Amino acid sequence: MSTSKGLLHAVGVGPGDPDLITLKAIRALNAADVVFAAASPKNDHSLALSIAAAHLKPGVPVVRLDFPMTRDAEVLSRAWETNARTVLEALNAGKDAVFLTLGDPMTYSTCGYLLRTLREMDPAARVEIVPGVTSYQAAAALAGQTLAESGESFIVLSGIRDAEDLQRGLEVAENAVILKAYRNFPAITQALRRTGAQDSALLVSQCGLPGQSVHRGLDQCPEQPPYLSLLLVKRGKS
Repeated sequence: MSTSKGLLHAVGVGPGDPDLITLKAIRALNAADVVFAAASPKNDHSLALSIAAAHLKPGVPVVRLDFPMTRDAEVLSRAWETNARTVLEALNAGKDAVFLTLGDPMTYSTCGYLLRTLREMDPAARVEIVPGVTSYQAAAALAGQTLAESGESFIVLSGIRDAEDLQRGLEVAENAVILKAYRNFPAITQALRRTGAQDSALLVSQCGLPGQSVHRGLDQCPEQPPYLSLLLVKRGKS
């Protein structure tokens, strides 16, 4: 085995539709000696892994990295350190590795936590990032709605924020995306109504997957959206 350190590719596999994975991502997957897949300790399934599976070398080992769904800073810190150490062990053994992530590795991804911790442990670690199609790009294409044009502004918001924060964000831009819309939907709907966007907002769920759906206007939306849901907002337009 080579004594040189391996290379880690942080690979975005797209939002769910396996046809949206990039050629660069496929090349990285084809060459990987080990694959790391982020997962919740409560869930055995990895959508990112199911998308990538067709492009992996036969028999390549796949290692789950558990990222707990909690806001406990101590628990999270321990998990990031454990996962970064696992990846470093593979790289130090000369193995080229891939860390899989849905969408894009640099957009609301567990990848950011892993890379930050990895670089703290070993600033010389070799890392290349392969961007992926984001969920909101795919959702806009499915709905046939432009994200922004001409001199318009565009903002990406996290749906876990409270109604007041979301309202302030919506008020500064003509166009918005609200990600993680499933978790905090009452606060999101409150912010949309306060800014007059309740009728024009588009809720896109399970984009690129079986059961995908598009609902226009809050009155047409389910009370509790599915896990993979986001909102496209053109404030003041219908």
